[in-house]
Amino acid sequence: MPESIDWPRMRPPGRRRRFLIILVVLAFILFASRAALSYYVDVLWFGSLGYADVFWKTLSLQWGTFATFAATTFLILYGSFLALKRAHLPDLPNGQTILIGGQRVTLPVEPVLRLIALGVSLTIAAATGASMMVEWPTLALFWYAPRTAGGVVDPIFGRPLNFFLFALPAWQLITGWLLTLAVITCVLAAFFILITGGSRVLAGRLSRSVTLPWRGLSIAVAFLLLIVAMRVYLGRFERLFEDHTIFGGVTYTDAHVTLTGMLVVCTALVLGALITLVNVVSVPRGRWLLLAMAPAALCYFAVQIVGWYVSSFIVKPNELVREKPYIVYNTDLTRQAYGLNKVLQREFPAEPTVEAADPANNQATLQNIRLWDWRALQDTLRQIQEIRTYYDFPDIDIDRYQIDGATRQVMLATRELNVDKLPESSRNWINEKLIYTHGYGITMNPVNGFTPEGLPTLILSNMPVQSTVRGLTVTRPEVYFGELTNTDVYVKTRQKEFNYPQGQTNNLNSYEGNGGIVLGGFLQRIIIALDRDDLAKLPFSDDVNKDSRLLMRRNVRDRVSALAPFLTFDPDPYIVLGDDGRLSWIMDGFTVSDSYPYSTHYHLGGDLINYMRNSVKVVIDAYDGTTTFYVFDSEDPVIAAYRRIFPTLFKDAATMPPGLRKHVRYPELLLNLQAEVYGLYHMTDPEAFYNREDLWTVATEVGMGEGGQQTTQAMQPNFVLMKLPGETGEEFVEILPFTPANRNNLIGWIAGRSDGAQYGTSVVYNFPKTKLVDGPLQIEARIDQNAQLSGQLTLWNQQGSHVRRGALLVIPSGRALLYAEPIYLQAERSPMPELRLVVLALQDRLAYGPTFESAMAALFGGATSSLSAAAVSAEPMRRAPPSAASAQPGADLDALIAEAAKDLADYQRLTAEGKLGEAGQKLEELKRALDKVSTRQK
Repeated sequence: MPESIDWPRMRPPGRRRRFLIILVVLAFILFASRAALSYYVDVLWFGSLGYADVFWKTLSLQWGTFATFAATTFLILYGSFLALKRAHLPDLPNGQTILIGGQRVTLPVEPVLRLIALGVSLTIAAATGASMMVEWPTLALFWYAPRTAGGVVDPIFGRPLNFFLFALPAWQLITGWLLTLAVITCVLAAFFILITGGSRVLAGRLSRSVTLPWRGLSIAVAFLLLIVAMRVYLGRFERLFEDHTIFGGVTYTDAHVTLTGMLVVCTALVLGALITLVNVVSVPRGRWLLLAMAPAALCYFAVQIVGWYVSSFIVKPNELVREKPYIVYNTDLTRQAYGLNKVLQREFPAEPTVEAADPANNQATLQNIRLWDWRALQDTLRQIQEIRTYYDFPDIDIDRYQIDGATRQVMLATRELNVDKLPESSRNWINEKLIYTHGYGITMNPVNGFTPEGLPTLILSNMPVQSTVRGLTVTRPEVYFGELTNTDVYVKTRQKEFNYPQGQTNNLNSYEGNGGIVLGGFLQRIIIALDRDDLAKLPFSDDVNKDSRLLMRRNVRDRVSALAPFLTFDPDPYIVLGDDGRLSWIMDGFTVSDSYPYSTHYHLGGDLINYMRNSVKVVIDAYDGTTTFYVFDSEDPVIAAYRRIFPTLFKDAATMPPGLRKHVRYPELLLNLQAEVYGLYHMTDPEAFYNREDLWTVATEVGMGEGGQQTTQAMQPNFVLMKLPGETGEEFVEILPFTPANRNNLIGWIAGRSDGAQYGTSVVYNFPKTKLVDGPLQIEARIDQNAQLSGQLTLWNQQGSHVRRGALLVIPSGRALLYAEPIYLQAERSPMPELRLVVLALQDRLAYGPTFESAMAALFGGATSSLSAAAVSAEPMRRAPPSAASAQPGADLDALIAEAAKDLADYQRLTAEGKLGEAGQKLEELKRALDKVSTRQK
């Protein structure tokens, strides 16, 4: 028996090769078929929305990126392997002997290495292509970017803005890819040196000097050094984005040492690459490779030492003087990046008196003070307007509408269908996919409208939708697309759809829109069923026909993200009732970047950004899903570049229907971020900025945490229909107050404007620094310290009920600040809160009452604050709040009788519930009310 077996050095038979090819093809089909089906359905979906060209353009950019980088990566890696193998072929061992079953088997090294290299190269190429495919927007922006962008030039390098927004990110991406390839190539070259050097040693030349083949490694190292030189060169521009303790961007040390030093290091790296190339053409030696890296290493350490010396002994002793011009660069460009350079600044006296509030001339503001806390309203609507358990109100939106000829601030809620709440016995495919397909209608109520029972005064309500205001109607109440519509449904089937409950029966309907994907023939239905994981039901359903339609991506957030994944969207869409009676969702879209020169980074969600623009408003029809992108900031260079890539995706803001245009608003997400940035960057004086002399933060308030516990949290923007100080008419604005850092008193407030020609602008009102203006926490403390209020709140928090405090509103009125907080009482056995108190305050006065009118009378009319006052009219929105001259509690007999009736009803209810203490108090109030009625009748 032979001592060893040589592995056959021959090609596999043709049959074996065909078998391997078939296996590879089948594997490819198996893994690619799912993606192909998904792409086919996406083609149909994009086409149904009129955006087929957007799909194909995106697909071409994605797969063009994948193919380019995957192919180039494979050619570089596998080509490097072949070149290195050919250079080292004489020194490669012929085979490696191993023992298998007691026999020695010789494995050929070269074919095994080739097979491994091929597999590794293909794997790395595919992974690289996939990772670069995700970055297609960066490369597309670089390719399609306009030549000029915004007219901004950085103060250090003199480069235009489009270089930083578009070119630099792309070059960073490309050089990062090349650096990875260079490192892999060096590892591969080093591997060949190891195996060929080992072969020479094993060949018996231990006594002589072993000369290793350094040429391949020298070329690889030269490539690596050149790529590192490119990275260092680009790193000079990246210094503009670095955030430091005091400010962001290039510092004095960077400008005078580091940037020049990086050029020197870059030159040294190029010199090192030349040295390694000399090592290729001359007698190669390993020491030359070490010598090639020495200049760059020496220069790097020299730059670090010089930079440390300048920073420690030149900058630190005179930091403000040295850094002053760079602080100015940072403040100016950060304000530009977040749109704060266009903020108007005005002075606000914040006077404490009743006269300064000027109620007679600020009726628009006072009539629209929001007393309904959105959480309390949501809980209430879920009890009185859900009608069925499978409906839900996921959110409350605030907007303005024309009601009886006047602009009023209202709150809207969309009644959506939540299939997860269907009874378990009804959870089947027909119900979930064919019958329960949509929500129905909206509710609308004025922000301060209450019935005598403490419930909202509903303008739009019930099913079918009923309206109490002429001209305000809903013609298409069905909600097929919304915030809770997370499932696919099939419409235009033979099965009638559930529309809304109606007595003992249900109102049924069929979809009449053109939205969705037409299912078509049996083959297309099979493809759709495979993609949507519905193969067991859809192809075999008798209710579905060729004209039926698939509605998919019905959640409005998923819908816009699928169409424009390169935009950032406000997570809170809001519902709008158009003039034509149709319901639409509006979402704010933003362009962001992290490479705006000299701008400081801030967190937006999980990302760090230093540039933001609200460039896009997206409108999604709630019935047919039509999605339209309107550009509202034509000066934004990023959206201009995307319009060049997708010219049919975006429309001009001027083309938005007027019935929708009047409901656009300043985005909450943008105002929150701008307020955070403005807290520091309102200081434009370098010395004040350096010393943080006037640092602001968003005001804090008392909120409700988990378990009903009170917590302190930052205030959220509050939408207000008001007359801004210094303006003539009311407008819909979004306001947010500021406090000095680590203080509770107010120092100013910012307002984002939403109406007419002022849309998208903002204004900041500064308070006098010599005056102490109470902040929300201080007003909350004044409420808690009021003996009568504190005692009543403590009493209510016992005996089976608890107090819910609404959001404290800070609303400018005239030359004063008006604070308003609604207080609700909620029984433990009832999830529905009822308004029991309204607290109003000025800087030097606190007033309260069980209704807004009584609290206003106490604040402005001289009446006494009381826990018992005249009841609210059933239609408060139709009556202006009482002015300081005319507001008097108990002024009419009907109101007194209504108060007595309410006290009697409350007394009977509390007695039935066993709350004898509260019932006794209500009895006393009833007696007082009857005495007033008797006196009035006399």
